[in-house]
Amino acid sequence: MNKTELVAAIAEKAELTKGQSEKALKAFLETVEETLKAGDKVQLVGFGTFEVKDMPARTGHNPRTGKSLKIKASRLLSSRLVRLLRMLLTKQTVYL
Repeated sequence: MNKTELVAAIAEKAELTKGQSEKALKAFLETVEETLKAGDKVQLVGFGTFEVKDMPARTGHNPRTGKSLKIKASRLLSSRLVRLLRMLLTKQTVYL
């Protein structure tokens, strides 16, 4: 599903125009982005949790040459889906 299809699905389910649903989706995505950039996590009950983790600088190894190399510090987006959604997506049996 691409953004256009998502906007159309939201418009249909929420009984909004496509323009209204696109504005709502854009506002949602901007809010999530701003929250994550600020270092806070986004927790959507029934869906999952999203947060940015700071990865410290470390020493790694090139597997081909075996030489050590420095890996600089970075930020990593981490997400955890709720168990029920994860089971539905992987077609596992859901026990309620």
